[in-house]
Parts: sequence; C-alpha cells; structure tokens
Amino acid sequence: MKILSVNAGSSSLKFTLFEVPENKELISGIFEKIGIGNSFYTIKLNGEKIRREVDLKDHSVAVKYLIEELIGNKVIDSLDDLDGVGHRIVHGGPNFSESMIINDEFLKEFNNCIEFAPLHNPAHLTGIHAFMDALPNVPQVGVFDTAFHQSMKEEEYLYGVPYEWNEKYGVRRYGAHGTSHRYVYKTISEVMGRDDLKVINCHIGNGSSLCAIDSGRVLHTSMGFTPLAGVIMGTRSGDVDPSIIPFIMKKENKTCEQVLDDLNKKSGLLGISGVSSDSRDIEDGMAKGDERCILANELLCRSVANYIAMYNNLLGGADVITFTAGLGEKSIITRQRVIELVASLGLKIDEERNNVRGEQRLISADDSSMPIYVVPTNEELMIASDTYELIK
Repeated sequence: MKILSVNAGSSSLKFTLFEVPENKELISGIFEKIGIGNSFYTIKLNGEKIRREVDLKDHSVAVKYLIEELIGNKVIDSLDDLDGVGHRIVHGGPNFSESMIINDEFLKEFNNCIEFAPLHNPAHLTGIHAFMDALPNVPQVGVFDTAFHQSMKEEEYLYGVPYEWNEKYGVRRYGAHGTSHRYVYKTISEVMGRDDLKVINCHIGNGSSLCAIDSGRVLHTSMGFTPLAGVIMGTRSGDVDPSIIPFIMKKENKTCEQVLDDLNKKSGLLGISGVSSDSRDIEDGMAKGDERCILANELLCRSVANYIAMYNNLLGGADVITFTAGLGEKSIITRQRVIELVASLGLKIDEERNNVRGEQRLISADDSSMPIYVVPTNEELMIASDTYELIK
C-alpha cells in the first residue's frame, strides 16, 4: 500500500510517501511560507532535492501541487494508487488514546481538543480538510503525539492542583513526542529481542522530552499539560516556578500571554546563550570559549540527567537508555556530558562508539551498568504504519 504521512503547520506542510509494509520511502518534501508570501516547496526524490517557488495562498493549493508532483514524478499513476493519508496531530486531549480513522464523529470530538494546542491543532485541522477535499475517496487517519502517554495512571499524570481542575477542564500531564517515543521503544525492543524492556528514551531536539516506558506502557514523561514543561529546550524554558510569570508581568509590564511567549520562544538555549537555539551554534560557541554557550549546554545536560536519574528510580532500574531526535542523534558532546552527570548509576560511554551522528549504534562501554543506544527516530514511518494497520 502507498501511505502518505503528513504534518500540517500553520504555514507549512511536510509529507513523506511510503510503500507499506515494506516501509520504503518513495518521496518526501515540505511546503513553506503557505499564505504569507515568498512561498516555495522542496521535494526529495531518489537522493536529489528539487526546489520550486510557487504561490501557496493556502493549504489546499499546497495539496494540489503535492499531488501533481506525485503523479508528475511517476511515484503514482493516479489518485487511485493512494491507499491512505496519516495526519500527525500534536494534541488529542484526554479522549484520544490511539490513532483513529477520521470521520464526522472524529472531527466533532477533535474540535474539543483545539484549546489544548491552539498553536498546532487548528493547523492540523486545516490540513485534514485540505486532504479530505482533494482526496475524498482516500481513508484519512489521525495519529496523536499524546496518545502513547494515555497509558499513564492517574497517580502518574495528575498535578498537585485542585482535583476538579482535571474533572472540569482536563488539567493533567499529557506529554508530547509520543509517536517518536513509541517508535524508539519498538525499535530497541527488536534490537534487544525483548518486549518487556524498561526504557528511558531521551528525545532531545529543539523540542525535547524524556519518557519512562515499562513493557510498552508509559510511566511518566517530562512534558506536561503543554510542551513547555520538562527539560531545557531550544527556545523553551522547561520546568520553572509558575510564580515567575506574575513576577515578570509586574516587573516588565507584560501580559500573561507575553510572558508565556517569552518562555516558549525566547528561553532555553537561546535565552541562556544569547546566541542561538541551534545546538550546532552553541557547540561552535563552546569551542570558542563562549561562557554563556558553555552554560547553556551544561544546564540542558543537567536537566536531562536529572530526569534520567528520576526515571531510573521510577522504573526500579532501567534496562536501556536511548537517545534520539536532533541533539540525541547528532550531538556527541551532549550525550557524553549527560552520561557523565549520571555516572553514579554506573553508566559509562565508550568515546569511540559515541563518535557517531544519525546512526543506530550501541555507544556504552562494555562495563556500563546498562546499554546506551543512539536510535534515529522516524515519526513519519510510525504514522504510515498506524494508517496501514487501520485501513488494511
């Protein structure tokens, strides 16, 4: 089957077409600056990149060009060759615990989830409608970043706030990156030949989250009610004392929304270093002796290490630690420093093995208390796999 995985943002549309169950990637691309001028798209096919500058006034136009590229490049002969479309959705609220076929009932229920991710879910909905209009006879599936974490128990997802906040408004820990955490757990289980693993997965990128997984069930994840919580990220603060918000509101005469914007977009590596949210720029600064870049990386590594230590305790001793996503897969010095900070657990990195970027590999020393792996994530393939399972 040919399954299209898509991720619609407010002004972008990413896609990858797979042949499933062979899991062969046929073509991928991204449409950028949709509806804001100077729009263009990039296609990756057979190892080559093609860029085209076009007027993308809305997502429906992007979908039109996407279909033309699929047919024009002979990836498909006609729309009849498309068997399904899987949509990445950031937040499913408390009611979506698994991927689902998109129909009228789905859309009605999903409308109740818009408020949980007002920056993302409306864009996902726009993408869903654009594909449903263009491909009315092709099954559509919603795959939620939060679904994997719905296996947490009440004592694991509740906050110490009035219980009625959860009952009335759904205030609780939801997490994110669930599709990535699920993919990495599935992959490392296959590598180690076990389906009962206790895994600490470190999804470290511009957005980061850690996840404690026991035999496929999530015990805890670092992101919370929103993706702002947890470890320090590219531009997000991670965990902070909530009293900081009204304090800064008074000091700088800002609204609550403005302070939250600062915490989401001007904090993290960017806020601490004053240089960039990109770890590559941070590492360049570190090499030049920039003290704030060194500090930014150290704070990030310490926040990750603290969660690893907590999750090892929560799991009663993990079986394996995995690193994934941008920094997790490519930042050699970040992985090295994180493991140094949890040396009390008996964890050790092999420097030669750790000298790897973007490849699946065991990176722990032979005398490490548990194995440590780099496992490149593939959320797009996970979306395609879920779509295949629901429509086949």
